[in-house]
Amino acid sequence: MNKIPHALSLGIFLAVLWVMLSGYFTPLLLFFGVVSACLVVYLALRMDVVDHEGHPVHLKIRLTVSYWFWLLKEIVISNIDVCRRILSPGMPISPVVIKIKSTQTTGLGHVIYANSITLTPGTVSMNVDGDMIEVHALTGEGAANLEAGEMNRRVMLMENYK
Repeated sequence: MNKIPHALSLGIFLAVLWVMLSGYFTPLLLFFGVVSACLVVYLALRMDVVDHEGHPVHLKIRLTVSYWFWLLKEIVISNIDVCRRILSPGMPISPVVIKIKSTQTTGLGHVIYANSITLTPGTVSMNVDGDMIEVHALTGEGAANLEAGEMNRRVMLMENYK
């Protein structure tokens, strides 16, 4: 497998992260950032951890960005719902544990789907066993939303787009 695109992508990501976190643009610090990013990429290549799952550059950027915007919207909606249920004692909380089928074809797809469930307030992925994900939902409505399959469909689209 060709690791060069993954290594380049990892290096660029690390360099940009360095600049964003440091906030300094002096030549010496930029040099240290580039050297640090190169050293980390070198070590990652030596440890053989640079692959399509560790740094998935094969996912199409357009679909990935649109998925993250959709997920961000879902996180905000779920956050508001959870806050309303906490602040309004009359709103029902009916915890439920369900198993949902994950139709992703790769391990990376299963991980993206399970992590997306956990990122959404009110739901937590408790266990992934093959193509089944065990989920704890704060309400029956949250469980029903997951069972409707919109998140599963969007992850599948992102994963399988060529």
